[in-house]
Amino acid sequence: MTSERKGPWDEGTPVPLYVITGGQGSGEKAFNLVTLIASRSSPEPSMQPETAAILTMCQYPLSVAEVSAYLSLPFSVVTVLLSQLVEDERVEAIAPVPVAAFPERGLLEAVIHGLRKL
Repeated sequence: MTSERKGPWDEGTPVPLYVITGGQGSGEKAFNLVTLIASRSSPEPSMQPETAAILTMCQYPLSVAEVSAYLSLPFSVVTVLLSQLVEDERVEAIAPVPVAAFPERGLLEAVIHGLRKL
């Protein structure tokens, strides 16, 4: 029987994804596509390949979207794996830097006025 799979996982057969996540649903940790993931430990030989790959590739911080793309796994599956790793303190999830708020107009005008006095 031949399989015409287009990638590492097939949307029509959720069983492999169920196996990868160990049958667990989404974890308590809420991840965002731009949350950065950094390894805090090295992979162990007994780990499943996807988990070991995350620990290896995140030696330098990567976003959850990048991890998902590199593993060719859906975002939902990657977040389950990452939740397990965060819980085990093997990776650190770093919240994205918030967009800086614009200073108030009055403050900008005061700065411009001060600069003109120089």
